Amino acid sequence: MTQNRTNLRQRLQSAPAVLAPGVYDALTALVAEQAGFEALYLSGASIAYTRLGRSDVGLTTATEVADTLARITERVALPVIVDADTGFGNALNTQRTVRAFERAGAAMIQLEDQTFPKRCGHLDGKGVIPRAEMVGKLRAALDARHSADTLVLARTDAIAVEGFEAAMERAEAYLAAGVDALFIEALRTPEQMGAACERFAARIPLLANMVEGGKTPVTPAHELGRLGFRIVIFPGGTARAVAHTLARYYGSLRQHETTAPERERMLDFDQLNALIGTPELLREAARYDAAAQSE
Repeated sequence: MTQNRTNLRQRLQSAPAVLAPGVYDALTALVAEQAGFEALYLSGASIAYTRLGRSDVGLTTATEVADTLARITERVALPVIVDADTGFGNALNTQRTVRAFERAGAAMIQLEDQTFPKRCGHLDGKGVIPRAEMVGKLRAALDARHSADTLVLARTDAIAVEGFEAAMERAEAYLAAGVDALFIEALRTPEQMGAACERFAARIPLLANMVEGGKTPVTPAHELGRLGFRIVIFPGGTARAVAHTLARYYGSLRQHETTAPERERMLDFDQLNALIGTPELLREAARYDAAAQSE
């Protein structure tokens, strides 16, 4: 895990931008790793969608996220950027969250300046805490981490509440606090995206958040990289794609009372076992069985 953190810090110093798909459990992380991605983004919204069947309105807990993160980092070797929401409380709560997520294998921990309960960055009705309070929480997070290679990503949601210029000033304050990367949420236009990159891209890695149907224009990662962003995430796309597939699958099964119409869009028993590594696991078990029998 330590090597993954070091690798992410080093990777962010060079082009192209790191494209990190959203994941929400070990299976989605494994499939993304096999697809060839360099990093993963553990989406708090997607944990709410999939574990709770609920909206991203602050219902998940730090323990639920840490547990999900630990299961992912035990299964895959890629660095994981994890959404820590507001730190799940004040500065002291934030320190507990950072320590727990670092133990669970996070390569980068994202903290945002919303009030609690928070909500998805592309929903209306958000609030933000005072800038000085957020600076204190970020400093607490930086003090809490065991390794400097566990990166801290500061997110501001202030555009929707205080306007673009205020969000830029918050980002300046968070940069001055010593964070490792910045995330200016819900940039509205290509002009705002360009202005953010012009101001910060030469000084610190910037993250671009692509939400299908959200407030930021969805743009390919290579174009965002040319603009100046060094991390591009598609956090909820996985959950939306899976929900669409499940709606079709369950509708077909209910109508036809068989999976036959969906068979070409499914993995069969052997294909799924190959994907998750069942043959390798059984060979490993047999090796230990043979050792026990020889005693």
